[in-house]
Amino acid sequence: MRDYYEVLEVDRTASKEDLKKAYRRLARRYHPDVNSEDGSDERFKEINEAYEVLSNEDTRAAYDRFGHAGVKGGGAGYSDFSGFGGFTDIFEEFFSGFGGRRRRAGPRRGADLRYDLSITFEEAVFGAEKEIQVRRPETCPHCHGRGAEPGTIPIGCTNCNGTGEVRQMRQSFLGSFVNVTTCPVCDGSGETIPTPCTVCHGNKQVQETRTLSVKIPAGVDNDTQIRLSSEGGPGVDGGPPGNLYVVLHVSKHDYFQRRGVDVILEMEINVAQAALGDEIEIPTVDGPEQLIVPSGTQSGAVFRLRNRGVPHLRRKGRGDQLVVVHVVIPKNLSEDQKDLMQKLARTLGKEVIPQRGKGILSQLKDALGDVLGASGF
Repeated sequence: MRDYYEVLEVDRTASKEDLKKAYRRLARRYHPDVNSEDGSDERFKEINEAYEVLSNEDTRAAYDRFGHAGVKGGGAGYSDFSGFGGFTDIFEEFFSGFGGRRRRAGPRRGADLRYDLSITFEEAVFGAEKEIQVRRPETCPHCHGRGAEPGTIPIGCTNCNGTGEVRQMRQSFLGSFVNVTTCPVCDGSGETIPTPCTVCHGNKQVQETRTLSVKIPAGVDNDTQIRLSSEGGPGVDGGPPGNLYVVLHVSKHDYFQRRGVDVILEMEINVAQAALGDEIEIPTVDGPEQLIVPSGTQSGAVFRLRNRGVPHLRRKGRGDQLVVVHVVIPKNLSEDQKDLMQKLARTLGKEVIPQRGKGILSQLKDALGDVLGASGF
């Protein structure tokens, strides 16, 4: 199989708009209605397959990493993305009214639907099972999706003679073409309904509310999508149903922050604790734990608790919890505290020593690694 970028005659860095322009140019050149040369049909199919894979971010990423093996089973007709505007939508956009052949409407896959679900920080970390109520179209139970009142039947459309298509001769810069469009009277079905269903009024579908269970795996994050297969819109004229995509939105936590699979907690300690050391209780996503603060701890020090972070979504193991310590300087001191601080000050002297080596920000970036550094923290 030829490289998809070579098929579309674009560089591997081509943008979506570049891919679309290349596809449109090549599809017009090799479309069977305008090119009768031997091999044009195969070339046209090859162009369609390349564009469908590269125009989708997920399949393009898989192809860039693994080549054709990464999109095995993809290409033209790739079912996982049929609800997000694949080849059919692009084909209709480019060739509608241009003279391209259009299929008469038949069994069609149902529409993909989206549901936005808010979850807590803890539910994102450990997973959960939620029930959602989705209002979606369903096949009409009264007419079973026929659109006609039970006891009556649809009749052939007189506008298109039951073909579902209207043909007109049209002139273009490439010559004369037969312009084939979907019949506006029957919407391509080839039938009209003299006695519409009294429940769906001929629409073949009704709106219903369904309660569905959603299993949320541990380690999800904002904008993670969970696909519920066949829970989307119903198919038309016997076609399969679409899918329901549940898009997750994770609520902010009161004091935990997340960077990838690591959890960040900022804690305040007083001057005495920093100077003398202490054992303090801190919260983690697993519950409270003890943290030993060694004597001489500086403000901005980072302590790492292994395996107290977020589980990896697609493999075993967890991230870490990073505790960032801030030494708080008291603003309002009692007289006794002032006396003690003055005695301490006399022993420490007044010499100011410029800082050498890495500062607090550099230390923090080192502790958090490339993930936090890349985020611009």
